[in-house]
Amino acid sequence: MKPTSHLMQRMLRLPPPTTRDLAVEHDLPVPMRDGAVLLADRWTPAAGGDGLPTALVRSPYGRTGMLAAQLARPLAERGFQVVLQSTRGTFGSGGPFDPLRHEREDGLDTLDWLVKQPWCGSGVVLCGGSYLGFAQWAVADAVPSEVKAILPGVSESAFTLDFLRTEAFGLEATFGWGLQVAEQEGRFALVRQLLRTRKERRAWYTLPLHRADTEVLGRRSPYFQNVLDHDADSPFWRALDHSHHVADITVPVSAIGGWYDIFLPGQLRDFRTLQEAGRSPIRLTVGPWAHLSAVTSPTTAAETLDFGLALARGEQPADRAPVRLYVMGEERWRDFPSWPPPGYAPRRLYLQPDGALSAEAPPESAPDGYRYDPADPTPAVGGVRMAVGVKSGRVDNTELEARADVLTYTTAVLETDVEVIGEVSAEIFFRSELPYADVFVRLCDVDAEGRSTNVCDGLTGLTDADGITAAQVRLWATAYLFRRGHRIRVQVSSGAFPRFNRNPGTGEPRATATTLRAADQRVFHDPTHPSAITLPLRGQDS
Repeated sequence: MKPTSHLMQRMLRLPPPTTRDLAVEHDLPVPMRDGAVLLADRWTPAAGGDGLPTALVRSPYGRTGMLAAQLARPLAERGFQVVLQSTRGTFGSGGPFDPLRHEREDGLDTLDWLVKQPWCGSGVVLCGGSYLGFAQWAVADAVPSEVKAILPGVSESAFTLDFLRTEAFGLEATFGWGLQVAEQEGRFALVRQLLRTRKERRAWYTLPLHRADTEVLGRRSPYFQNVLDHDADSPFWRALDHSHHVADITVPVSAIGGWYDIFLPGQLRDFRTLQEAGRSPIRLTVGPWAHLSAVTSPTTAAETLDFGLALARGEQPADRAPVRLYVMGEERWRDFPSWPPPGYAPRRLYLQPDGALSAEAPPESAPDGYRYDPADPTPAVGGVRMAVGVKSGRVDNTELEARADVLTYTTAVLETDVEVIGEVSAEIFFRSELPYADVFVRLCDVDAEGRSTNVCDGLTGLTDADGITAAQVRLWATAYLFRRGHRIRVQVSSGAFPRFNRNPGTGEPRATATTLRAADQRVFHDPTHPSAITLPLRGQDS
């Protein structure tokens, strides 16, 4: 199920280096407005880099290792000088490390310092993925004129807030990242991270959850405690939300995302905002990868050289459609004029009795049922994951679908190819014995041998589930070709643990919940309660 398309290999290919001989100037002091001093390394060709286009990379993860190898070195070998800075409170930079909160002020202060350096060229670009991408979104509407482009990968302007929602708390990502940054500067930190994997996975089940970090580290992780105590809409997180600045960005943007990346929904929102504001040039590239995929950094480097270097030199980048998507199932890259692409219209496929799925409205029928037990939570299998050693992306769902707490609804064998590109959603009429319950919906492709592979999914939480409720579930967007001879399948369950925290069924706060209550759940599919998934189908009338 891993994409092996020649087109993907070509896309990731870097141009040949102009030099392999580099020099690195370490620990350049960069003053901030409050007196803190952040440290940066400057990578240049050994023959000299003064006046070359400058790539600025701001990271909390240090200035060596994979970041240097996969971003700083490739760029410095191919036309850039690179300034790689440690963010506040990390790896020698002054001030306390308070994740994500200082990136706007510190980023703007860093740019003010950078453009005044006698060696800085007249063209600057910002690049990098994940936190490094957020550091770009945080400043992009207010950058000096020397900045010619930003290239944020697998990131968004309201970083992490989407999975701090009360109704869909992302346990795996927040817990794992909280542990990582709490001890990343300790001796043998990477080895310690790998060795604690089994302990970390046991800690997912800790009750109350606010003790989980102590179970692993022997002390608290400040970030994890904060995400437990404050929901996404809390004023506590206001400093992290830069989505209201996106419409004011005028610098060119090239965003790189993944169909199984945790930040994809926010990244697509940011791109649509730029698109609706009429910004140009802007690019969006979305591949078949997850957040921790090994190809995200090389893709960012390749796009920085293709798009960013030309703009930094005052030239036009190579002509390319604004949107480039990897269409899974077809296994090839395709270009489109916008996101979502034109020519795709929403079509509802309705859940039917006897596990069927079709475009016809459902007949009178009894609901289907299952029992959800948070003591044995429905597991997350593949898909959108962010944990070391965990399979993400497309995987075989056979074992998951054999569980008694997972319902499946499947079309007849497809007589023609069916192409789905765009936003996916579901409306599931649902009832539980308890007011508090989750609804997880997953779209799958069933091949001719009967193997079910996940395409995209999403979860929402309910607080009034003891009456029949129309659960509105936003799935991740996708680009997928269901081949003739395959079938389309929808899974419905009440969890995907530990990607999402398990719902205890009690309404207790996630930090302090200690009681787990199992419940019988019902999914309705009748004329009054027409549960359905909505797919953007090519060439379909709405």
